[in-house]
Amino acid sequence: MNSTQNSLLPDLLLLKKSFASVLITGTLFTAFSCGEKKDTFQQKGSNGPTIVDVIIAKSEKVNDKVEVNGTVVANEFAELRPEVSGLLTFLDVPEGKTIQKGSVIARINNADLVAQLDKIKIQLDLAQTTEQRLKQLVAINGINQADYDLALNQVNTFKADLVYTQALIDKTIVRAPFTGVIGLRKVSEGTYVTPSTVISTMQQLSNLRIDFTVPETYQKYISKGGSVEVLLDQNGGKRVNARIIAIEPQVNQTTRNITVRAVLNSGSTSPGSFAKVYLNANAEKSSILIPANSIIPEAQSKKAIVVKGGKSVFVTIETGERQEAYVEVTKGLNVGDSVVVSGVLFARPDAPVKVRSVRSLKVASK
Repeated sequence: MNSTQNSLLPDLLLLKKSFASVLITGTLFTAFSCGEKKDTFQQKGSNGPTIVDVIIAKSEKVNDKVEVNGTVVANEFAELRPEVSGLLTFLDVPEGKTIQKGSVIARINNADLVAQLDKIKIQLDLAQTTEQRLKQLVAINGINQADYDLALNQVNTFKADLVYTQALIDKTIVRAPFTGVIGLRKVSEGTYVTPSTVISTMQQLSNLRIDFTVPETYQKYISKGGSVEVLLDQNGGKRVNARIIAIEPQVNQTTRNITVRAVLNSGSTSPGSFAKVYLNANAEKSSILIPANSIIPEAQSKKAIVVKGGKSVFVTIETGERQEAYVEVTKGLNVGDSVVVSGVLFARPDAPVKVRSVRSLKVASK
Protein backbone atom coordinates (compact mmCIF):
# COMPACT_ATOMS: atom_id res chain seq x y z
CA MET A 1 0.00 0.00 0.00
CA ASN A 2 1.45 3.41 -0.98
CA SER A 3 1.36 6.67 0.92
CA THR A 4 -1.56 8.13 -1.06
CA GLN A 5 -3.83 5.22 -0.15
CA ASN A 6 -2.82 5.53 3.51
CA SER A 7 -3.85 9.16 3.55
CA LEU A 8 -7.33 8.47 2.08
CA LEU A 9 -8.22 5.67 4.51
CA PRO A 10 -9.35 7.89 7.45
CA ASP A 11 -11.63 9.90 5.14
CA LEU A 12 -13.33 6.73 3.82
CA LEU A 13 -13.96 5.42 7.33
CA LEU A 14 -15.48 8.73 8.38
CA LEU A 15 -17.75 8.74 5.31
CA LYS A 16 -19.05 5.19 6.07
CA LYS A 17 -19.88 6.14 9.67
CA SER A 18 -21.82 9.21 8.53
CA PHE A 19 -23.82 7.18 5.97
CA ALA A 20 -24.69 4.50 8.54
CA SER A 21 -25.87 7.18 11.01
CA VAL A 22 -28.14 8.75 8.39
CA LEU A 23 -29.57 5.31 7.39
CA ILE A 24 -30.37 4.33 11.01
CA THR A 25 -31.90 7.73 11.74
CA GLY A 26 -34.11 7.52 8.62
CA THR A 27 -35.26 3.99 9.50
CA LEU A 28 -36.17 4.97 13.04
CA PHE A 29 -38.04 8.02 11.80
CA THR A 30 -39.99 5.96 9.28
CA ALA A 31 -40.90 3.30 11.84
CA PHE A 32 -41.95 5.93 14.36
CA SER A 33 -44.04 7.72 11.76
CA CYS A 34 -45.81 4.52 10.65
CA GLY A 35 -46.47 3.46 14.20
CA GLU A 36 -47.90 6.85 14.99
CA LYS A 37 -50.26 6.73 12.00
CA LYS A 38 -51.43 3.21 12.89
CA ASP A 39 -52.07 4.17 16.49
CA THR A 40 -53.95 7.26 15.38
CA PHE A 41 -56.25 5.17 13.03
CA GLN A 42 -57.02 2.65 15.73
CA GLN A 43 -57.71 5.35 18.31
CA LYS A 44 -59.98 7.18 15.89
CA GLY A 45 -61.95 4.01 15.15
CA SER A 46 -62.33 3.11 18.82
CA ASN A 47 -63.52 6.55 19.91
CA GLY A 48 -66.36 7.02 17.35
CA PRO A 49 -69.61 5.00 17.37
CA THR A 50 -70.21 2.37 14.71
CA ILE A 51 -72.47 3.56 11.89
CA VAL A 52 -75.32 1.09 11.23
CA ASP A 53 -78.62 0.81 9.39
CA VAL A 54 -81.64 -0.85 11.03
CA ILE A 55 -85.10 -2.15 10.32
CA ILE A 56 -88.03 -2.05 12.72
CA ALA A 57 -89.17 -5.60 13.46
CA LYS A 58 -92.84 -6.11 12.68
CA SER A 59 -95.22 -8.96 12.01
CA GLU A 60 -95.15 -10.02 8.37
CA LYS A 61 -97.21 -12.54 6.41
CA VAL A 62 -95.29 -15.78 5.89
CA ASN A 63 -96.44 -18.18 3.18
CA ASP A 64 -95.53 -21.74 4.16
CA LYS A 65 -95.35 -22.86 0.53
CA VAL A 66 -92.92 -25.73 0.06
CA GLU A 67 -92.05 -26.74 -3.49
CA VAL A 68 -90.64 -30.20 -4.24
CA ASN A 69 -90.10 -32.29 -7.36
CA GLY A 70 -92.25 -35.29 -8.21
CA THR A 71 -92.70 -37.97 -10.85
CA VAL A 72 -95.94 -39.20 -12.40
CA VAL A 73 -96.38 -42.97 -12.07
CA ALA A 74 -99.07 -45.29 -13.39
CA ASN A 75 -101.66 -46.76 -11.05
CA GLU A 76 -100.53 -50.22 -12.20
CA PHE A 77 -97.46 -51.17 -14.24
CA ALA A 78 -96.14 -54.53 -15.40
CA GLU A 79 -93.53 -55.94 -17.77
CA LEU A 80 -95.01 -58.86 -19.67
CA ARG A 81 -92.59 -61.79 -19.58
CA PRO A 82 -93.04 -65.55 -20.10
CA GLU A 83 -92.62 -67.85 -17.11
CA VAL A 84 -90.86 -70.55 -19.13
CA SER A 85 -88.49 -70.72 -22.08
CA GLY A 86 -89.66 -71.80 -25.51
CA LEU A 87 -90.65 -70.88 -29.04
CA LEU A 88 -93.21 -68.10 -29.39
CA THR A 89 -96.05 -69.62 -31.44
CA PHE A 90 -98.73 -66.94 -30.89
CA LEU A 91 -98.45 -63.19 -30.30
CA ASP A 92 -101.22 -60.58 -30.04
CA VAL A 93 -99.97 -57.15 -28.88
CA PRO A 94 -102.37 -54.35 -29.98
CA GLU A 95 -99.89 -51.54 -29.39
CA GLY A 96 -101.28 -48.52 -27.57
CA LYS A 97 -104.74 -50.02 -27.08
CA THR A 98 -106.66 -50.94 -23.95
CA ILE A 99 -107.02 -54.67 -23.33
CA GLN A 100 -109.02 -56.47 -20.67
CA LYS A 101 -107.64 -58.45 -17.78
CA GLY A 102 -107.02 -62.10 -18.73
CA SER A 103 -106.67 -61.48 -22.46
CA VAL A 104 -104.16 -63.86 -24.10
CA ILE A 105 -101.14 -61.93 -25.33
CA ALA A 106 -98.69 -64.69 -26.21
CA ARG A 107 -98.35 -68.49 -26.28
CA ILE A 108 -95.22 -70.62 -26.12
CA ASN A 109 -94.97 -74.00 -27.82
CA ASN A 110 -96.54 -76.50 -25.38
CA ALA A 111 -97.38 -79.43 -27.65
CA ASP A 112 -95.47 -81.89 -25.46
CA LEU A 113 -97.33 -80.78 -22.34
CA VAL A 114 -100.71 -81.01 -24.10
CA ALA A 115 -99.90 -84.56 -25.19
CA GLN A 116 -98.84 -85.42 -21.65
CA LEU A 117 -102.12 -84.00 -20.36
CA ASP A 118 -104.14 -86.15 -22.76
CA LYS A 119 -102.24 -89.24 -21.66
CA ILE A 120 -102.95 -88.52 -18.00
CA LYS A 121 -106.65 -88.03 -18.73
CA ILE A 122 -106.85 -91.50 -20.34
CA GLN A 123 -105.02 -93.09 -17.43
CA LEU A 124 -107.30 -91.29 -15.00
CA ASP A 125 -110.44 -92.57 -16.74
CA LEU A 126 -109.15 -96.17 -16.55
CA ALA A 127 -108.15 -95.80 -12.92
CA GLN A 128 -111.57 -94.38 -12.01
CA THR A 129 -113.35 -97.29 -13.75
CA THR A 130 -111.19 -99.81 -11.86
CA GLU A 131 -111.83 -98.00 -8.59
CA GLN A 132 -115.61 -98.19 -9.13
CA ARG A 133 -115.51 -101.93 -9.80
CA LEU A 134 -113.39 -102.65 -6.75
CA LYS A 135 -115.66 -100.50 -4.63
CA GLN A 136 -118.59 -102.77 -5.48
CA LEU A 137 -116.54 -105.90 -4.69
CA VAL A 138 -115.30 -104.61 -1.36
CA ALA A 139 -118.92 -103.94 -0.38
CA ILE A 140 -119.72 -107.69 -0.66
CA ASN A 141 -116.31 -108.74 0.72
CA GLY A 142 -115.23 -109.93 -2.74
CA ILE A 143 -111.75 -108.37 -2.21
CA ASN A 144 -109.89 -107.10 0.77
CA GLN A 145 -109.76 -103.40 1.70
CA ALA A 146 -106.06 -103.05 0.82
CA ASP A 147 -106.67 -103.75 -2.87
CA TYR A 148 -109.39 -101.10 -3.01
CA ASP A 149 -107.20 -98.53 -1.22
CA LEU A 150 -104.45 -99.11 -3.75
CA ALA A 151 -106.83 -98.44 -6.65
CA LEU A 152 -108.19 -95.29 -4.96
CA ASN A 153 -104.65 -94.01 -4.38
CA GLN A 154 -103.87 -94.45 -8.07
CA VAL A 155 -106.91 -92.35 -8.98
CA ASN A 156 -105.78 -89.53 -6.68
CA THR A 157 -102.25 -89.70 -8.12
CA PHE A 158 -103.51 -89.26 -11.68
CA LYS A 159 -105.68 -86.33 -10.56
CA ALA A 160 -102.62 -84.63 -9.02
CA ASP A 161 -100.61 -85.25 -12.20
CA LEU A 162 -103.44 -83.70 -14.20
CA VAL A 163 -103.43 -80.53 -12.10
CA TYR A 164 -99.63 -80.30 -12.24
CA THR A 165 -99.46 -80.68 -16.02
CA GLN A 166 -102.24 -78.12 -16.48
CA ALA A 167 -100.21 -75.67 -14.35
CA LEU A 168 -97.21 -76.18 -16.64
CA ILE A 169 -99.39 -75.46 -19.66
CA ASP A 170 -100.73 -72.28 -18.02
CA LYS A 171 -97.15 -71.06 -17.63
CA THR A 172 -96.74 -71.14 -21.41
CA ILE A 173 -99.57 -68.62 -21.84
CA VAL A 174 -99.00 -64.89 -21.19
CA ARG A 175 -102.17 -63.06 -20.15
CA ALA A 176 -102.94 -59.43 -19.31
CA PRO A 177 -102.58 -59.07 -15.52
CA PHE A 178 -105.05 -56.18 -15.37
CA THR A 179 -107.13 -53.95 -17.62
CA GLY A 180 -104.88 -51.29 -19.07
CA VAL A 181 -103.04 -49.88 -22.07
CA ILE A 182 -100.44 -52.14 -23.63
CA GLY A 183 -97.19 -50.68 -24.86
CA LEU A 184 -94.94 -51.40 -27.83
CA ARG A 185 -94.19 -54.93 -28.97
CA LYS A 186 -90.60 -55.97 -28.22
CA VAL A 187 -90.43 -59.37 -29.97
CA SER A 188 -91.94 -61.13 -32.97
CA GLU A 189 -93.74 -64.44 -33.36
CA GLY A 190 -91.29 -67.31 -33.83
CA THR A 191 -88.72 -65.88 -31.39
CA TYR A 192 -87.22 -68.15 -28.77
CA VAL A 193 -87.95 -66.41 -25.48
CA THR A 194 -86.85 -66.89 -21.89
CA PRO A 195 -88.19 -65.56 -18.56
CA SER A 196 -85.85 -62.56 -18.98
CA THR A 197 -87.42 -61.57 -22.32
CA VAL A 198 -89.79 -58.57 -22.20
CA ILE A 199 -92.65 -59.07 -24.65
CA SER A 200 -94.29 -55.69 -23.92
CA THR A 201 -95.40 -53.47 -21.04
CA MET A 202 -98.79 -52.58 -19.60
CA GLN A 203 -99.91 -49.53 -17.67
CA GLN A 204 -103.15 -48.52 -16.05
CA LEU A 205 -103.59 -44.83 -16.82
CA SER A 206 -106.66 -44.23 -14.66
CA ASN A 207 -106.00 -42.74 -11.21
CA LEU A 208 -102.45 -41.63 -11.97
CA ARG A 209 -100.18 -41.16 -8.99
CA ILE A 210 -97.44 -38.73 -8.00
CA ASP A 211 -94.35 -39.92 -6.15
CA PHE A 212 -92.29 -37.19 -4.50
CA THR A 213 -89.75 -36.83 -1.72
CA VAL A 214 -89.97 -34.33 1.14
CA PRO A 215 -87.14 -33.32 3.51
CA GLU A 216 -87.79 -34.58 7.02
CA THR A 217 -87.95 -31.00 8.31
CA TYR A 218 -91.16 -30.53 6.30
CA GLN A 219 -92.81 -33.68 7.60
CA LYS A 220 -95.38 -31.55 9.42
CA TYR A 221 -96.86 -30.50 6.08
CA ILE A 222 -97.88 -33.99 4.99
CA SER A 223 -100.43 -36.44 6.36
CA LYS A 224 -102.33 -39.37 4.90
CA GLY A 225 -105.58 -38.13 3.40
CA GLY A 226 -104.27 -34.58 3.06
CA SER A 227 -104.09 -32.73 -0.25
CA VAL A 228 -101.30 -31.13 -2.24
CA GLU A 229 -101.20 -29.04 -5.39
CA VAL A 230 -99.47 -30.43 -8.46
CA LEU A 231 -98.23 -28.52 -11.51
CA LEU A 232 -98.33 -30.92 -14.47
CA ASP A 233 -98.11 -28.59 -17.45
CA GLN A 234 -95.02 -26.45 -17.02
CA ASN A 235 -96.05 -24.15 -19.85
CA GLY A 236 -99.72 -23.80 -18.99
CA GLY A 237 -99.14 -23.21 -15.29
CA LYS A 238 -102.41 -24.90 -14.27
CA ARG A 239 -102.36 -26.74 -10.95
CA VAL A 240 -104.47 -29.73 -9.98
CA ASN A 241 -105.15 -31.30 -6.61
CA ALA A 242 -103.83 -34.65 -5.46
CA ARG A 243 -104.70 -36.67 -2.36
CA ILE A 244 -101.95 -38.26 -0.27
CA ILE A 245 -102.60 -42.00 -0.03
CA ALA A 246 -99.36 -43.31 1.49
CA ILE A 247 -96.23 -42.11 3.29
CA GLU A 248 -93.04 -44.14 3.57
CA PRO A 249 -92.69 -44.82 7.32
CA GLN A 250 -88.88 -44.65 7.29
CA VAL A 251 -86.68 -41.65 6.50
CA ASN A 252 -83.94 -42.30 3.97
CA GLN A 253 -80.72 -42.28 5.99
CA THR A 254 -78.64 -41.01 3.07
CA THR A 255 -80.79 -38.12 1.80
CA ARG A 256 -82.91 -37.55 4.95
CA ASN A 257 -86.00 -37.45 2.76
CA ILE A 258 -89.42 -39.06 3.09
CA THR A 259 -91.12 -40.64 0.06
CA VAL A 260 -94.78 -39.71 -0.37
CA ARG A 261 -97.39 -40.99 -2.85
CA ALA A 262 -100.49 -39.06 -3.89
CA VAL A 263 -103.25 -39.84 -6.39
CA LEU A 264 -104.37 -37.22 -8.90
CA ASN A 265 -107.99 -36.14 -8.70
CA SER A 266 -107.96 -34.79 -12.27
CA GLY A 267 -105.65 -33.88 -15.10
CA SER A 268 -104.09 -35.97 -17.85
CA THR A 269 -100.41 -36.69 -18.37
CA SER A 270 -98.08 -39.57 -19.11
CA PRO A 271 -96.34 -41.80 -16.54
CA GLY A 272 -92.75 -40.75 -16.01
CA SER A 273 -93.49 -37.04 -16.53
CA PHE A 274 -91.93 -34.42 -14.28
CA ALA A 275 -94.22 -32.56 -11.87
CA LYS A 276 -93.93 -29.78 -9.30
CA VAL A 277 -95.62 -30.47 -5.97
CA TYR A 278 -96.64 -27.67 -3.61
CA LEU A 279 -97.29 -28.53 0.04
CA ASN A 280 -99.75 -26.56 2.14
CA ALA A 281 -99.73 -23.77 -0.45
CA ASN A 282 -102.62 -21.79 1.04
CA ALA A 283 -101.53 -21.64 4.68
CA GLU A 284 -100.34 -18.25 5.92
CA LYS A 285 -99.19 -17.02 9.31
CA SER A 286 -97.72 -13.85 10.80
CA SER A 287 -94.10 -13.84 11.96
CA ILE A 288 -91.11 -11.52 12.32
CA LEU A 289 -88.89 -11.54 9.24
CA ILE A 290 -85.32 -10.23 9.03
CA PRO A 291 -82.74 -10.29 6.21
CA ALA A 292 -80.60 -13.42 6.10
CA ASN A 293 -77.36 -11.39 6.10
CA SER A 294 -78.20 -9.80 9.46
CA ILE A 295 -77.92 -13.13 11.31
CA ILE A 296 -74.64 -14.02 13.04
CA PRO A 297 -74.14 -17.80 13.04
CA GLU A 298 -72.36 -19.37 15.99
CA ALA A 299 -71.42 -22.91 16.92
CA GLN A 300 -74.49 -23.63 19.06
CA SER A 301 -76.82 -20.74 18.29
CA LYS A 302 -77.68 -17.76 16.09
CA LYS A 303 -77.59 -14.11 17.08
CA ALA A 304 -78.95 -10.80 15.86
CA ILE A 305 -77.99 -7.25 16.90
CA VAL A 306 -80.58 -4.92 18.39
CA VAL A 307 -80.02 -1.21 19.09
CA LYS A 308 -81.09 -0.24 22.62
CA GLY A 309 -80.12 3.00 24.36
CA GLY A 310 -77.63 3.91 21.64
CA LYS A 311 -75.71 0.63 22.10
CA SER A 312 -75.59 -2.66 20.24
CA VAL A 313 -77.14 -5.58 22.13
CA PHE A 314 -76.52 -9.14 20.88
CA VAL A 315 -79.57 -11.37 21.34
CA THR A 316 -79.90 -15.12 20.76
CA ILE A 317 -82.62 -16.00 18.25
CA GLU A 318 -84.34 -19.08 16.89
CA THR A 319 -85.27 -19.25 13.21
CA GLY A 320 -88.00 -21.02 11.27
CA GLU A 321 -88.81 -20.97 7.57
CA ARG A 322 -86.29 -19.49 5.16
CA GLN A 323 -87.22 -17.77 1.93
CA GLU A 324 -84.99 -16.34 -0.78
CA ALA A 325 -83.76 -13.33 1.22
CA TYR A 326 -85.76 -13.44 4.45
CA VAL A 327 -85.57 -15.64 7.52
CA GLU A 328 -88.42 -16.16 9.96
CA VAL A 329 -87.52 -15.47 13.61
CA THR A 330 -89.59 -17.56 15.99
CA LYS A 331 -87.92 -16.53 19.25
CA GLY A 332 -85.62 -13.78 20.51
CA LEU A 333 -87.06 -10.68 18.83
CA ASN A 334 -90.11 -8.59 19.61
CA VAL A 335 -92.22 -6.36 17.42
CA GLY A 336 -90.71 -2.85 17.46
CA ASP A 337 -87.07 -3.91 17.99
CA SER A 338 -84.47 -2.05 15.94
CA VAL A 339 -82.52 -4.82 14.21
CA VAL A 340 -79.13 -3.97 12.69
CA VAL A 341 -78.97 -4.90 8.99
CA SER A 342 -75.73 -3.15 7.91
CA GLY A 343 -72.50 -2.72 9.84
CA VAL A 344 -73.08 -6.06 11.54
CA LEU A 345 -69.42 -7.07 11.24
CA PHE A 346 -68.19 -3.90 12.95
CA ALA A 347 -70.58 -3.82 15.89
CA ARG A 348 -69.39 -5.00 19.29
CA PRO A 349 -71.47 -6.05 22.32
CA ASP A 350 -72.61 -3.05 24.40
CA ALA A 351 -70.58 -0.70 22.17
CA PRO A 352 -72.02 2.68 21.07
CA VAL A 353 -73.67 2.75 17.64
CA LYS A 354 -75.16 5.47 15.51
CA VAL A 355 -78.22 4.75 13.38
CA ARG A 356 -77.74 6.19 9.93
CA SER A 357 -81.12 5.20 8.46
CA VAL A 358 -84.17 3.04 9.03
CA ARG A 359 -84.76 0.76 6.06
CA SER A 360 -87.67 -1.36 4.93
CA LEU A 361 -87.38 -5.14 4.91
CA LYS A 362 -87.49 -5.29 1.12
CA VAL A 363 -84.69 -2.73 0.67
CA ALA A 364 -82.54 -4.22 3.43
CA SER A 365 -82.69 -7.68 1.89
CA LYS A 366 -81.23 -6.61 -1.44
